[in-house]
Amino acid sequence: MFKRSLIAAVIALPFLGSSASAEPPAVVVSIKPLHSLVASVMDGVAQPRLLVPGGASPHTYSLRPSDAKALNEANAIFMAGDGLEMFLEKPLNNLEGRVRVVAMAEAPGVTLLPVREGGVWDEHDHGHNHDHAHNHDHGHEHGHDHGHGHDHGHGDAHDHHHGAYDMHLWLDPANAKAFVATVSATLGELDPANAEAYARNAEATAARLDELDEKLRAELQPIAGRPFLVFHDAYQYFEQRYNLTAAGSVTVDPERRPGARRLSEIRQRITEGNVVCVFREPQFSPAVIETVAENTQAKVSVLDPVGAEIAEGPDMYFALLEGLSRNLRDCLAG
Repeated sequence: MFKRSLIAAVIALPFLGSSASAEPPAVVVSIKPLHSLVASVMDGVAQPRLLVPGGASPHTYSLRPSDAKALNEANAIFMAGDGLEMFLEKPLNNLEGRVRVVAMAEAPGVTLLPVREGGVWDEHDHGHNHDHAHNHDHGHEHGHDHGHGHDHGHGDAHDHHHGAYDMHLWLDPANAKAFVATVSATLGELDPANAEAYARNAEATAARLDELDEKLRAELQPIAGRPFLVFHDAYQYFEQRYNLTAAGSVTVDPERRPGARRLSEIRQRITEGNVVCVFREPQFSPAVIETVAENTQAKVSVLDPVGAEIAEGPDMYFALLEGLSRNLRDCLAG
C-alpha cells in the first residue's frame, strides 16, 4: 500500500516561488486517459510524459529504466490511485519528499463507486442508485491528503482492485471534470507563470466534457435495457452514468484465467439473462471470451477501458468514450 503521505501529497518544491522565466514543471502521468486530460490542461505550455503505453495494461505493467528516470526527474506525478497502478507502489515510496504525487481518486468532487462483489453480479439496479457512491466534494485545497481513511484492504477476492473502491474512475465524464480542476490547480501552484494558461485550458476542457456527456447520454439511451457481459469489471462508472445494463464480468481478476466452474456460471448467465453481447478487451487474450460465448445467442465485440489503439494526446479521452459508446451501440442495437 502506498504511503499516505504520497497518495495525494503536497510537498514543498524549490521552484514554487520561481520567476516567469522558469521551465514548466516536468509532469508524468500513469495511464492514457488521465494523460489525455493532463495534456489538455497543459496544451501550449508543455507535454506530460505517459508511463503505460497503448497496448499495455496498468494491472500488469512493469516499469522500464526510462520510466524510472522520468519518475526521478518529475516535479509532479498524476495517477488514478491506490489499487490500480500497483507497479508504482515501490518507486513512489522511494521518491518521498522529492515530488508532488496526486491521486485522482482523492481529487475534490470525484465520485468513487464500491467494488462489486464477484463477477457474475446478482440482481442490481443497473446504475439507478448512487447511494453507495463516495463523493470527495470537500472543498479542501487541491493535492492534499484529505484524510478520508481509505483503508484499502487486501483480503477480498478482488485481487486487482486491492481495495474497497473501483479505480476505473475516469470513465465518468463528471469525474474527468474534477480531475481537470485538480490538475489545473496543482500545476498553477507549481508553475505560477503559466497558471492563467492552465486555468483557461481547464475551462475549455470542462466545457468539452459537458458536450461529450450530453452526446453520450443521447446516444446510449436506446440501448439502456439490453444486457451485456464484460471481460472484467472496468466499466461501472460508464454504466452508472448512462444507465446501462451490465449483467456481470467474465473474470474477477484480468490477470487470471477463470476456472471451469466460473465459465459454467458465465454461460448460464448468458443464457438465462438473455445477454446480447460479451465484450473482450484488446490487452488480453480473446480465447476465454470466445469460449463462454460459443453456442450461445450472444455476439462478441470489444471494449477497451484505456484506449490501447488511440493516439495519446488531448483528444484521446474524448475518442475513448466515444469509442465505448459506438461499440456498445453497434453490438447491442437491434
